Amino acid sequence: MADGPSKNGSARASGARASGSGAATGGAPAGGTSTGGAPAWKRPAPSLTTDTARPEGGGRAASGDAPAPARQWPLLTVLGLAGIGLLVVGTDVVPQSFRVGTMLVGAALLVGAALRRVLPSVGMLAVRSRFTDMITYGVMGGLIVLLALMVQPSPWLRIPFLEDVLHLTVT
Repeated sequence: MADGPSKNGSARASGARASGSGAATGGAPAGGTSTGGAPAWKRPAPSLTTDTARPEGGGRAASGDAPAPARQWPLLTVLGLAGIGLLVVGTDVVPQSFRVGTMLVGAALLVGAALRRVLPSVGMLAVRSRFTDMITYGVMGGLIVLLALMVQPSPWLRIPFLEDVLHLTVT
C-alpha cells in the first residue's frame, strides 16, 4: 500500500498506527467500534506490576532511621539460628550433631512462628497473613523437630504407631 490518502480520505503511513484516532481501524472514531464490529484498539494493560500490598505486620521491626539489619532483626534471628543448626550438622562438633543441628533448624522455625504471633511488625519475616505464617512456620518447625527426635539410630523419641507406619513403607 502506498503512502498518502486512502480510499476513505484518511492519510496512513505504511505500518504506522495513529494514536487516539480511528485511522488504524479504518476511520472509526476513537473509543468506538469499526465498521466490522470489532472493538477499537485500546492501550494494553501494563506488563509490569509496580506495587503490591505489604503482608499484615510486614512493616519495619525498628524505626526507619535505624540501619537495615536492626530493622530486620526478627528475620536475622531466625536465619541466624537456622545457620547455626546447619553449621553444627556440617562440622560434626558434638555427638549426634545431625540430630542437634536439625533440631536447631526446626527450633528456628518455631521461633519465627512465635515472633510472628507476638510482635506487631516483623519486617521481611512476614510473607503471608499473620495466621498463615504462624501455621506454616509452626507446623514445619514442629515436624522437623519431631523427625529429628525420631531419626535412627537410637531415636530419642519413640512413637509406636509412627514406627509401624515407617516399617510398612520401608519393607
